[in-house]
Amino acid sequence: MDDIQIQGTSVSALGLGTWQLTGQSCRETVETALGMGYRHIDTAQAYGNERQVGLGMDAAAVDREDVFLTTKLDGSNRDERSVRRSTRESLNKLGTDYLDLLLIHWPNTPWMASLSETLGAMNDLVEEGLVRHIGVSNFSPSLLDRARDISSAPIFTDQVQYHPYWDQRKLLDYCRIHDVLLTAYSPLARGGVLDDPALVQIGNKYGKSPAQGALRWLVQQDGVAAIPKASSREHLEANLAVFDFELTDAEMERIRDPSKVKTGVQFVRSQLPF
Repeated sequence: MDDIQIQGTSVSALGLGTWQLTGQSCRETVETALGMGYRHIDTAQAYGNERQVGLGMDAAAVDREDVFLTTKLDGSNRDERSVRRSTRESLNKLGTDYLDLLLIHWPNTPWMASLSETLGAMNDLVEEGLVRHIGVSNFSPSLLDRARDISSAPIFTDQVQYHPYWDQRKLLDYCRIHDVLLTAYSPLARGGVLDDPALVQIGNKYGKSPAQGALRWLVQQDGVAAIPKASSREHLEANLAVFDFELTDAEMERIRDPSKVKTGVQFVRSQLPF
């Protein structure tokens, strides 16, 4: 497992996303993943599974300090009081006394608290030691720049949808300049990469699946971490097996330039709530 150094902190380049994982399945998946070597776990208040994630971490024979744990503020928890209250509730559900990373899940809308108020409350949590790093999710480069200007604590990451059909080069350039991690969710384009001709051909060359090729493409980029969701042991193992080969520059560019039709289909799919 490769690590990325951001702002003096080490974080695994490949983590476990837990969106749509619930109940016993979620708990068992987290426990199994940690037992296999995962050390980067991502959840959110909106996922409704923080308690199960915490139980899975507790069941695994892994020291808390060895796990990089992320959760995200729900849209209803953006004012100062709600940020502080909900974060403490998340800590209780997760069974831990600190978070490695707390994110604003989506940009604040006009009827929410201001970005300054939300970030101010998050900064207070850092000062109190309840949160080690703060970040954002689904922020454009310009909004990320604004967040960095407002926050006294460094913005550690921008977690965004990133895969071969969703170009994030402008954001990635910005993140690299300012030592911000780009965390890629939906890295397999909700299954869209599985029948991609280029990924099939490249995967065959290395004895890898198209999904493994897509994950390798992401983690081979400087400053990018990926958090694919998986629930079966088979998929957990397959996702980890992307650090024993390296794509050529030509292959990296070929994967980055998929067909416009495929890109359009994946854009529509990304907007669906299922």
